[in-house]
Amino acid sequence: MTQEDIHRLDGRTALVTGGAQGLGLGIVEELARQGAAVTIADLQVAKAQTEATRLCAAGFDVAAVSLDITQSAQVDDVFETLVRAKGRLDILVNNAGVGQHIAAVVDLSDAEWNRVIAATLTGAFYCCRAAGRIMERQEAGSIVSISSINGQNPAALVAAYNAAKAGVISLTRTLALELAAYGVRVNAVCPGPVYTEFNRTVMAERGKTLRLTEEQMIERIRASIPLGRWGQPEDIARAVVFLCSPASGWMTGEVLRVSGGLEGVSAAPPKQKRK
Repeated sequence: MTQEDIHRLDGRTALVTGGAQGLGLGIVEELARQGAAVTIADLQVAKAQTEATRLCAAGFDVAAVSLDITQSAQVDDVFETLVRAKGRLDILVNNAGVGQHIAAVVDLSDAEWNRVIAATLTGAFYCCRAAGRIMERQEAGSIVSISSINGQNPAALVAAYNAAKAGVISLTRTLALELAAYGVRVNAVCPGPVYTEFNRTVMAERGKTLRLTEEQMIERIRASIPLGRWGQPEDIARAVVFLCSPASGWMTGEVLRVSGGLEGVSAAPPKQKRK
């Protein structure tokens, strides 16, 4: 293998959860650009099919499938069906998850806690388990899970999200140890602020708690990033592709922060008047 193609993924089969939009779609595009055959697995199946059709028209090998990662049996069925069709699964990117509605721990409902943990941590577990079984049989493969800088340095008012993303890091490191003997590598990426619809919603909610407009909140975050700008999906996608490629062949159990130098958002909310 030459230096020029050490990042190439030709002949590899990949599945990206939550790949129909935003960060996930950026990852799909970069994997496909490097030669992988990519399946977008997403609840938004119509949007996933539209993006798959667009990318196929551009000359890439991309398909779409409906998947609710919170449903254990459905996850197992989708993964095994993919392997029967493609012959193998070389790459899993756990990207799917949900944000938390802004709330202090003392105000956080059972329903909101359970919703975030189910979609962001338990769903990643289901997908890791299904892929791990397949990759054990193959004695090869790479799993990359998308965590967050919140998983390393928690932010106020999103305890469920913080806990879920920290759990993804722990799951990654555990699985890396358990699958090492089979030649399967498991790593995580912790993105900083990436300007997607997901973060626009979060910034609007968080701004209200700090009595800032959405625009002021966005600028406040930008100014706190050492490299001076919000991230773009391709910034994260390139790190994911690196971890999936032969270029990172001696890396497993690693947590790669891609954040423009930002380590976390530490702003404390003001005291609230309670009834």
